Amino acid sequence: MNKSRLYFSAMILSSLLSACAVGPDYQPPQQVLNVDMKESYQPVFSLSAWWDQFNDDQLSALIAQALAKNRSIVEAAANVDRAYAVFSGAQADHYPDGTLSAEYQASRNASILSQDDGITMRGFTQGLSLSWDTDLFGKLQRATEAANARAEQAKLLWQDARLQIVSQVARSYGQYRGAQLRLIYAEINLQFLLQSKEIIEAQMNAGSATRLEMAQIDTQIYRVKTDIPAIRIASETAKGTLAALLATPVQALQINSSASLPRLNQPIVIASNSNYLNFRPDIASAERNLAASTAQIGINKADLYPSLSVSGFLGFISSPGLALNSASESWNITPTIQWSGLNLGAVKARIKMAEADADIAMAQYEQTVINAVNQMQLSLNHYQLSREQLANAERQFASSQQAVSISRSQYKAGTIDFLLLLDSERELLTSRDQLAQIELAHYLRMVDVYREFSGALTI
Repeated sequence: MNKSRLYFSAMILSSLLSACAVGPDYQPPQQVLNVDMKESYQPVFSLSAWWDQFNDDQLSALIAQALAKNRSIVEAAANVDRAYAVFSGAQADHYPDGTLSAEYQASRNASILSQDDGITMRGFTQGLSLSWDTDLFGKLQRATEAANARAEQAKLLWQDARLQIVSQVARSYGQYRGAQLRLIYAEINLQFLLQSKEIIEAQMNAGSATRLEMAQIDTQIYRVKTDIPAIRIASETAKGTLAALLATPVQALQINSSASLPRLNQPIVIASNSNYLNFRPDIASAERNLAASTAQIGINKADLYPSLSVSGFLGFISSPGLALNSASESWNITPTIQWSGLNLGAVKARIKMAEADADIAMAQYEQTVINAVNQMQLSLNHYQLSREQLANAERQFASSQQAVSISRSQYKAGTIDFLLLLDSERELLTSRDQLAQIELAHYLRMVDVYREFSGALTI
């Protein structure tokens, strides 16, 4: 079938015309204000298990469950699959679209002409139909670039969703443990105060204590009783949040009874020779959005120029006797040129819209970088300050323990009255609860540092 060679030759020739892509060629930004971004786009597709550095098996188990079951992560993963399917479709548009078909047709009295009366016509068509957009000015190429950038962005958004969910689980777990710890301290404090009240009541009966002392101890008791419901609310809220993050009913969530906050054996270390912006999926996502928006300009600019498409058929159109042979061979080729020359105003408007979208994407990218730099620095500053605060709180608690020990010895020796002992005991109770709150705040700031640095840290 020599004529078929002509058909395929025409298709190959048209592909050689697809050599020019209009619109700007994308280059990643090199600088954002005073931030060097030459190596900014290195997407991180694996999530470092930074939470294992806390050596808390319960925390690791909860995070593993959240990564497997959280609905936001499932949604983000589905978006990745969808985006790559769109990308595959854009790639496929570069190749001919063909269909194989076989058609039988029978008709009687096919026209109103008298000579067709009583005539039955039969025919059979079999062959390959092809159509091809030759992409003279790179519209399909730019569309592929945009789809690829969107697919990579979706994967980065999935990565960011995982990072945020892990951080939320770690924070809620810490809040639950912190509430547990505070509740234990509150119960201990309450029991001690009730014991002290019994002593004061005995002294009042003996005439050695006054109503003032009783009123003071009652004030402290009711202060602790007032705090306990708020602590229980914080505990239930944290557990409810954890259950939601793990996509499980709160009554089905099992957490062991260990009331201790995760801690690191050593301080967090920031490597001076590492550009941690490279590990931020939100920055890489914003950069991919910018790349896709830039490619859209080329897609719209291609409409300023003519487009060439080729369609055709290669096969058999049978004779009335339904014979398939050399006499029934058939082919056709139809090049088509289209141009939006009469609607250039609308085309130029779409180009301006695409350019504005690219400007928006650039501004969003720059703001993302600026926010990231500030958030990373703030998280480090807060972490360092919380280390100092925690160290001082621990010293304060140790001092209050020592003061209580001395006061008790002096009270037994009769050198001080009960009110002085009670005052030192009150300071101990306050410092114990304060230490628990500061331990929780310090833990949360550690989680913030890991989140802002995308877990790319060591100890």
